[in-house]
Amino acid sequence: MSARLDAIGIVTANMSRSLEFYAILGVPVPQPTDDHAEATLPNGLRLMWDTLELVKQIDPSWQAPVGHRTGMAFLCDSPADVDATYRKVLDAGFESSLKPWDAFWGQRYAQVCDPDGNKVDLFAPLG
Repeated sequence: MSARLDAIGIVTANMSRSLEFYAILGVPVPQPTDDHAEATLPNGLRLMWDTLELVKQIDPSWQAPVGHRTGMAFLCDSPADVDATYRKVLDAGFESSLKPWDAFWGQRYAQVCDPDGNKVDLFAPLG
C-alpha cells in the first residue's frame, strides 16, 4: 500500500474572499458550491476550500488551530514579480506578514496572509 499527497484543504470563514485571494496568486479558482470548492493545479495537486460550517458539521469537535503549523509557498517568476505580487495582494485589501526582502538563503521572499490568517510565502531565486 502506498499513499500520495493529492489535495491540500483550507477551512475558510469567507469562501468568496478566500477564492479572491488565491486567484490573485494564480490559482485557477472554481465556482464554489455553497460550502466547498476545489481547483486542480497544473501539477495535478488539488487545492480545496471548505466552509467553517461544513467542517463543523463533519466534525463537531473541530477547533481552529493556534499558530501556523503548515504553510504554502508560491514560486514567482522573478524577484521583481515577488514585489509586484505582494503589492497586488495588498492593493486588494489583504494583509502583509513580511515585506519583500532579499533573504540570506538566496531568495527574494515575502509573506502575505489569506483572509483566514494563513501565512502564504511568495519567493523567487535571486540572480
